[in-house]
Amino acid sequence: MITGKVHSIQSLGTVDGPGVRFVVFMQGCNLRCKCCHNPDTWSTEGGTAYTPEEIVSKALRCKEYFGKDGGITISGGEPLLQADFCRKVFSLCRKEGINTCLDTSGSILNEGVKQLLEETDRVLLDIKYTDDGLYEENAGCSLNKPLEFLSYLNVRLIPVTLRQVIIPGLTDKADNILKLKEIAAEYTCVDKVELLPFRKICQIKYDNMGIPFPFSHIPEPARETMEKLNQIIQK
Repeated sequence: MITGKVHSIQSLGTVDGPGVRFVVFMQGCNLRCKCCHNPDTWSTEGGTAYTPEEIVSKALRCKEYFGKDGGITISGGEPLLQADFCRKVFSLCRKEGINTCLDTSGSILNEGVKQLLEETDRVLLDIKYTDDGLYEENAGCSLNKPLEFLSYLNVRLIPVTLRQVIIPGLTDKADNILKLKEIAAEYTCVDKVELLPFRKICQIKYDNMGIPFPFSHIPEPARETMEKLNQIIQK
């Protein structure tokens, strides 16, 4: 029997894809992003074991709140590390008429992941930086990884929301947003771009785990900065 390691579940989420969503946060991540809000999801040893059927049973209890746009989102950690489990969850959800959304870094692309994408209605794809050097230094992989993933999504015609966290001094400049906009324009599967403000409420998690938060010295972006950058995206 297939099981997955789940970090936590949010019954009615509103920021993890279209509409109201049942959000499953998977345990384990292959990246070490310096802006990560959830260091407690990194280890593959933690989490609670669930079967796909148990997850879908919980999601069905919330189905009446999904409306025409909502559904289930699997996030992380990195759900691609548990692709077989996620595929089974999505397959069962689709049979129940529940929209499926995958929130991922796009850093893994293998046969298991490709099979998962066959059951995926939308992908929320993080493009963490538009500069390869910053990607390697602050996330732990190359920019080529998510771009390869995005190319595959484009071939499969899977709708994509591109996301980027706006970090002062790293991703808050107009030239970075213009590069992100160029990436979005190059792939017809991308129908939305979301800019997310860097937040530091995760500091307590790092403190509790006894590890340093690498970006603790960086301030949160000003509202005016976010408005300016969103205007560039929308033009």
